[in-house]
Amino acid sequence: MVQPVAVLVDGDNIGGKNAAAILGIAREHGEPVVVRVYLDAKRASDWDNTIGYRLIHAGCGKNATDILLAIDAMDLVHARGVRRFVIATSDGDFTHLGFRLRELGAQVVGVGEAKAPRAFRESCSTFLELGARPTVKLVAVAPPGVTDLDRKVSAMIAEHGKDGTGMLLVTLGSRMNVEHGISTRKLPEKNWRQYLKGRPALFVLGASGPQAMVKLHPNALAAIS
Repeated sequence: MVQPVAVLVDGDNIGGKNAAAILGIAREHGEPVVVRVYLDAKRASDWDNTIGYRLIHAGCGKNATDILLAIDAMDLVHARGVRRFVIATSDGDFTHLGFRLRELGAQVVGVGEAKAPRAFRESCSTFLELGARPTVKLVAVAPPGVTDLDRKVSAMIAEHGKDGTGMLLVTLGSRMNVEHGISTRKLPEKNWRQYLKGRPALFVLGASGPQAMVKLHPNALAAIS
């Protein structure tokens, strides 16, 4: 069942350019059944022609908008049983309202700008910053043809390699034989160096010789997981 959401905006503090973003956030939490912006309606504002919001004239007195918005919020939670609120403001004066609504069992989604104080942010169940750049999660794509052996070798290097330098190639061969029963005789390449060299997306080889090292490519673990 979709939950009703009350959207209450401090129009003296948050500009109308954020109207669509705020409504979008509200819809992610339920159905916006009350959508109001509080401000001094006698003053020109970019909220004047905003579609989807009911403009509430709060007057021009000190803290008039804050007081009226808080009164309406308490009325909604008590008289109408609303349990989800989106409070859009960057004003710390709404900290008490956030805590009080939560004490009454309501979920409070705070929406504001970067200047919003920590006190208000923490009074909300969740706080979302307007204009914040979305966090992009980079997902490594596994190189084509990654095999079970590739995974075993990668795990071996990750477990036994030294930070930054990797693992001795001779030690890798020995451990693969002991722990997995895999020797170079079973490799089409016939030796570990050629096997690793053929997989540059996974392994980085050092200079040849008895002290030759191999380490994982920086993206190898993410790519094969």
